[in-house]
Amino acid sequence: MTEPGDTTAFRLGYVPGVTPGKWARIWAERRPHVALELVMATTDEALELIRTGAVDAAVLRLPIDRTGLHTIPLYTETTVAVVPKEHVVAATEEATVADLADEIVFRPLDDTLVWPGDRPGRSAAITPATTAAAIELVAAGVGLLVVPQSLARLHHRRDLVHRPLTDAPGSGVALAWPKAENTDLMEEFIGIVRGRTVNSSRTPRRDATPAPGRPAPTKKGAARRPSGRRGTHRR
Repeated sequence: MTEPGDTTAFRLGYVPGVTPGKWARIWAERRPHVALELVMATTDEALELIRTGAVDAAVLRLPIDRTGLHTIPLYTETTVAVVPKEHVVAATEEATVADLADEIVFRPLDDTLVWPGDRPGRSAAITPATTAAAIELVAAGVGLLVVPQSLARLHHRRDLVHRPLTDAPGSGVALAWPKAENTDLMEEFIGIVRGRTVNSSRTPRRDATPAPGRPAPTKKGAARRPSGRRGTHRR
C-alpha cells in the first residue's frame, strides 16, 4: 500500500455490496496518471483505515461515528428478506416485517441495519459471524436473513431469493473522509460521486497551468489588445 499523502494514488475503502466500478472508470478517464486503489473492508474497518490515513476516503454504511470526518450521503438501499425458493415469501413480489413475525431471522455480527423498534422475526439460537455465514444457514433451511439489497445480490445463490420488505428501514450509504482541507484528488473524487462533469467549476482542472511556451488562456469577457497599429482618422 502507498504511503499517506502520496499523490501517485488515491486509496478508496468500500464495504461489501458497494460497486465502485463506475467511479473507477470515470477516475481513470480524468486522472490517468493517478491510480485508484480499492480496499474492501467492513464499515468499522473502513473507519479505522480513514483515521489512520491508510485510505483517503471510504464508501460505507450508515450510521457511523462522524467525529473528525466529512460525510456525504450517497443513496439509501432497499432492505430485503433472503429466503429459500420454496418459502412462502418467495411466492410474493414484496413482503412486510409482520410476514416474518413467526420466522427465525439471523442477525450476523456484521449486520449494519438500524431498527427504530423491534427487529423482525424471532432471534436465532446462534449468531453468525458474517453475512456470508448467515446465507449458508438460510440455504440450509434453518432461518431467514434481512439485509440491504446489494448484499443479497452479492451473496446470490440459485436456491435462494430475496424480496423487498416495504416497511423496513433502508440502509444509508455515504462517502466519508478526514475533516481537513481537501486535496485536489479528494475534490476530484467528490465531484465524480456527485456526478459533476469534468468542466464543473468545482472539479479541479488539470489544464489550469499552461504548457511551456503557450500563453495562458484569456478569461471570458476580458478585453483583447489589437495586434496591429490603430488606424488614423482622415479629416
